[in-house]
This record gives sequence, structure tokens and C-alpha cells, in this order.
Amino acid sequence: MNLSRVSQLAILALFCFSSSAMAAPAHAIVEVKTGYVITAKSNGKWLDSAHAAALLPAGTSFRVYGLVREMAPATASKPESVSEPCPDTYSVKLSSEPEEGAIALAASWNALPRKPRVTDTTQPAYVQAVREFLEGQGVKNPKVKITQILRIDLDGDGEEEVLISATNYFTKDGSVPSSTPDGSYSCVLLRRVVAGKVKTQPVCGEFYSKAKHFNAPNRYRILAVLDVDGDGKMEVIVDSAYYEGGATTIYRCTPAKIEELVSTGCGA
Repeated sequence: MNLSRVSQLAILALFCFSSSAMAAPAHAIVEVKTGYVITAKSNGKWLDSAHAAALLPAGTSFRVYGLVREMAPATASKPESVSEPCPDTYSVKLSSEPEEGAIALAASWNALPRKPRVTDTTQPAYVQAVREFLEGQGVKNPKVKITQILRIDLDGDGEEEVLISATNYFTKDGSVPSSTPDGSYSCVLLRRVVAGKVKTQPVCGEFYSKAKHFNAPNRYRILAVLDVDGDGKMEVIVDSAYYEGGATTIYRCTPAKIEELVSTGCGA
């Protein structure tokens, strides 16, 4: 085999590889407020921020979603590292950043096939459910403070689940302290029917039966509920924050389990 023939085969192989890559585009996900590139799903895999950014050219179009509705689309700048202390986290600038915008998704499908219904946070049934859950985590006589309740059919089976976020670090302004008082907590819970019974399950959270000093707790809240991969089922996107930073995490809640898919953030 002569050199020119080898070169031809190499070029053909490179073309086939490139064509294969183009046939499976990466569907990037961006957090609107920070511009952080959370992830992209490419060839069935969830990528970290740096690898997702490498597949995200300037001018990429995004569909922008808030908690209960879709907003005007936007385009993104070329991703850049946010530098120290998080050089592996990348961000973009979106052409529009609506105040209610939460998540931008570079995908053609409607990521909000079913809209969450915001519900009154003082309903006794949910206050009691959270109280019982906290007691099960060792929090005695919990001071229940629910911040969000959303009703949403996650898997499209016609039956609504209930998502609850609750936080109480006993700060007057609702800020996140650097230390945790006795009986403090923050969590996102999923209330649903499992094997014919209503159960309250943790999506994520922190629970402190005893005070801890300078442990940098997180505050958790529901940022969006979206179908991030186009399978018709909706994932729960949670924003977490502590006194020096924060993160955005995507959770999948199947009947069998609740699992973290990917998380991106920045903090000292």
C-alpha cells in the first residue's frame, strides 16, 4: 500500500468520525442567571461543564424556560472559563436574560410538556408531611418553613407528584449562614404514590439535629422542572447555595429511584 493510499484512508476515517459526531449533537444546558454551562448530553452521556463547553459554538440557539413557562429564545456567546477558583466551570453570555428565566436548553423539543402548578405553602397536609420527614431525620420539634410546593406529572402517566422545598436556618433575612443552628435544615422532597402508598422521599438536603460550627451548609430550592433529554419525562433541577458559592444539579426521579445526573457550580 503506497503512502497516498494510506493518506486517503486516514482522511476517510476522519470524515466518518466527524460525520458521526455531527449526527449526535450535544444538547447543552445553561443556568440563565450565572450563564454557567451546566452540562450537555452527547452520545448518551452527560458531560461536565468543560467538555460541554468544548461542543458549544458561539451563536448557538437556546430555548429559555422559567419555572412555569417558556420565554423568548436566546443565543449564546463563546463559552469561557470563569477562572479561579473554578477554572473547570465555563459560562456564556446569553443575548437575553429574562428575569424569570431559569434554564436555557439548546434543543428543538418542548422541554415543558407539562407545566408545574405553584401551590400554597401553608397547606396543613404538606406542613405535616415535612414535619414527619424532618423528625425521621433526627430533627426534634422541627420549625417547618416550606418555601415552594409544586404539583407536576413528572413521568406523563396522568398522576401528579408533589415537589416541596423547605429551609430553615433561623436567619431573619433568609440568608444562608456559615454555621448551622440546632434543628436547622434545607431540602427538596418528592411526595408521590409508591406501591399504593403516599411517601415523602428526599431529592436532596441537609439536616442538623445538633448545631455545627462553620460547616458551610447549603440552601436548596427548585429552579425548574424540565424534560432535559427529550424522552417526555421531566427532571428536577435544583439550585443550591452556600455562603461562598453555589451549584445547579439535575435529578432524575423514576419510580425505582431518585438519582443525581450532573452538577455544576462554583465556590471558594
